[in-house]
Amino acid sequence: MKGLADKAKGAIKEGVGKLIGDKDVEAEGKIDKATGSAHNAAGDVKDAARDAADALKK
Repeated sequence: MKGLADKAKGAIKEGVGKLIGDKDVEAEGKIDKATGSAHNAAGDVKDAARDAADALKK
């Protein structure tokens, strides 16, 4: 969930930055979106590892 929240926050910041012409806010938004993507990827890896461990138990 954290990744999704970061991506949403980043998209909003990036949009606001573009709207008001503030490159710093726009860049912060892009960073937040990238952070959100990284959190999602880490969560996917953890889920896959858990699924693999559960499959070995059966």
